[in-house]
Amino acid sequence: MAGTDHLPPALAAFLAGGHGGPPRMEVNVALPDLRPWQGGNVLPGVWSFAAEAPGPHVAVMAATHGNEIGGAVMLDRWLRAGLRPVRGRLSLIFANLDALFRFDPSDPTASRFIDEDLNRLWDEETLSGGRRSCELRRARALRPILDTVDVLLDLHSMLWPSDPLMLTGRPARAAQLALRIGLPSLVVADEGHAAGLRMIDYAPFADPAGTRTALLLEAGAHWEAATVATMEVVAARLLRLAGTVAAEDPVLPPLPGGLPVPRLAEVTRTVTAETARFTFLRPFRGGHVVHERNTLIALDGEEEIRTPHDDCLLVMPSLRTMPGQTAVRLARFVPGQGKGRPGGPTRAA
Repeated sequence: MAGTDHLPPALAAFLAGGHGGPPRMEVNVALPDLRPWQGGNVLPGVWSFAAEAPGPHVAVMAATHGNEIGGAVMLDRWLRAGLRPVRGRLSLIFANLDALFRFDPSDPTASRFIDEDLNRLWDEETLSGGRRSCELRRARALRPILDTVDVLLDLHSMLWPSDPLMLTGRPARAAQLALRIGLPSLVVADEGHAAGLRMIDYAPFADPAGTRTALLLEAGAHWEAATVATMEVVAARLLRLAGTVAAEDPVLPPLPGGLPVPRLAEVTRTVTAETARFTFLRPFRGGHVVHERNTLIALDGEEEIRTPHDDCLLVMPSLRTMPGQTAVRLARFVPGQGKGRPGGPTRAA
């Protein structure tokens, strides 16, 4: 595939068919010893702390996918530093413990899950049905905790190059909270995946008439220190907005100055691969904007995938995908959104 100069060498070689196995990526972040946190104080991998003063229950979730270790690195630092809430309840959750403890830096893509994707299981029929798997057991164990959460931040990272972004699902309250947090500078309202519901799509968070809110942060590339730093700044900003921690809590980093005003985009089409021959015409980076409507961007077997409107934002294109998986989301920027927000000073980009 031409035009792969912006890709890490391992991904460029993978796309070029240089080897048959998964890409051999560099891991530039060390996974700390997480054994002190394995047992939890509520259930395995779940640490929950209550303040005397009332307030919302805020949960920060790491390692929903076991190979995405950045959030676990961050939670380890917070737990070792003794972070505690001053209002409400704070829960720090290592989601897919079994997969996380199988992470191997020599084969870092292998531990995304054990049996199935933990982030495709959050519909009532699946959670309450008779099917069994390692991830379903974990989802069912976590469900009572999530049923008490007012605000959830689910921390993720990405294999394919992309600008960081916040995914909100469809509730307007989630998009508005993401805009108030102020970073990343891209907020995307979407409807998830054909393959199943994410945690942010779980009914208590997705109910249009509800009050509970969930956000999914895609903080940057897997296994990079900058990604962990983005996770920590965003999570710290959320905790301060919620009043969960003191504004000057020394454990947490300050909000960087001079941030661009975030922009909101709404997904207009989720492209799910139908064949094993799904191919982009070029290796698009997530965050790329195709300015002209009806531009050909990919082929799915014989089907042409074209942009449905002008100024089409490509959200997290997966340059090598399988049938039934999301290949890319196509989005349109929302006029008038992102021109200002409560909760902190900003300037235009």
